[in-house]
Amino acid sequence: MPSAHYDLILHSGIAMTPSGRTEVDIGVRDGTIVAIGDLRTADAGERIDCTGLHILPGVIDSQVHFREPGAEHKEDLAAGSAGAAAGGVTAFFEMPNTSPLTITEEAIQDKLDRAAERSWTDHAFYVGGSAANIDTLPTLENKPGICGVKIFMGASTGDLLSPDDETIEKILRAGRRVVAVHAEDNDRLQERAHMVAEGADVSMHPEWRDVEVCLRATTRLLRLAEKAGRRVHVLHITTGQEMALLAKHKHIASVEVLANHLTLAAPDAYDRLGSLAQQNPPVRDAAQRAALWQALAAGIVDIVATDHAPHTLEEKARPYPQSPSGMPGVQTLVPVMLDHVNAGRLTLERLVDLVCTGPARIFRTARKGRIAVGYDADFTVVDMAAKREIKNDWIKSVSGWTPFDGVTVQGWPIATIIRGNTVMRDDELLGKPIGRPVQFQETIPPLEPAS
Repeated sequence: MPSAHYDLILHSGIAMTPSGRTEVDIGVRDGTIVAIGDLRTADAGERIDCTGLHILPGVIDSQVHFREPGAEHKEDLAAGSAGAAAGGVTAFFEMPNTSPLTITEEAIQDKLDRAAERSWTDHAFYVGGSAANIDTLPTLENKPGICGVKIFMGASTGDLLSPDDETIEKILRAGRRVVAVHAEDNDRLQERAHMVAEGADVSMHPEWRDVEVCLRATTRLLRLAEKAGRRVHVLHITTGQEMALLAKHKHIASVEVLANHLTLAAPDAYDRLGSLAQQNPPVRDAAQRAALWQALAAGIVDIVATDHAPHTLEEKARPYPQSPSGMPGVQTLVPVMLDHVNAGRLTLERLVDLVCTGPARIFRTARKGRIAVGYDADFTVVDMAAKREIKNDWIKSVSGWTPFDGVTVQGWPIATIIRGNTVMRDDELLGKPIGRPVQFQETIPPLEPAS
């Protein structure tokens, strides 16, 4: 390969490219990958020695709650994105159940304005799908910085709750981009609320929000998606029963699993962590966790994400069920999943498919998710041999805690590079926030015809 000048060269790393893993140099110019090959003689403004390290495409966490605006005492865009960068995540997609809800053009622009010059990583936002904005959804979903539409079928989300089939079908018919869905059946949740209404041990959480709560909602959703002809992305699946159903609907539905649900299991998680292990849908038993791993191995799962949803320790300490559901996760996604790779539960190639290529494919990002010429120079550089203990004092989140405090993992993010800019190296954030809105294929204006 001829000598040339590059802004950045990643030298001699083991790159996870579409052609497989290979020891290679990567040349970056103007934030874009422009060369992959032998660049030993090339000139560069910066050269990073990646000998012995693996270079992944930039990891995308496609489900986070950064709580801003409205609940910045739990999390905000600056701290949440700092945690993402510290953990090797180069982009996040953030949920609409903020205050005010992200269901209007004004609320979308407000989030983009808040993220400008404060987000350490690239970012996009979901627009909430609800009865209140069905008529405007086809316009809202194509606004710059929007990754898709989000529906809550059963959760305490006020105007974002869409429990009935009529509303869900109308939302599905109102547009064409991917619709991400939290599928828990609200009627069954209400029918079973008496189980915990007077107070209960937090270990009752998966009993109240049982398998049928999820299976019933996912069954309804798939029927409505088929009827409307709209592809859906079903979030945080926790049961083997749902996986068996989703395997028959891959033409219309993609599937997400959370790192938490692949790692934690009842009753141990509730015994050790109490309400810190409480989230929706719940952490279930080891048999259900094994079913998730089987579905992942079978290729049913498209994406692994975190549903990063922090609350303060004081809030989590309330007696169940007054304790809120949700855990931090964006900063621990990469080390937790690398530990699973080292334990032999999945290959590094499959992990790249789940946290890099998968989100790019499902959400149709432009120029992200691959180490390939012409793509953004987003990289998650990791040391597969490094053994580290995850600690609360490493966590950047406003909430300041992780359910994996005290857990030793093998595999650690060494550098986070976004559009050729190193924003984290050896656990230190560098420079200032440079995050920009992620671009999507559907929202890029068509080229003007050549004259």
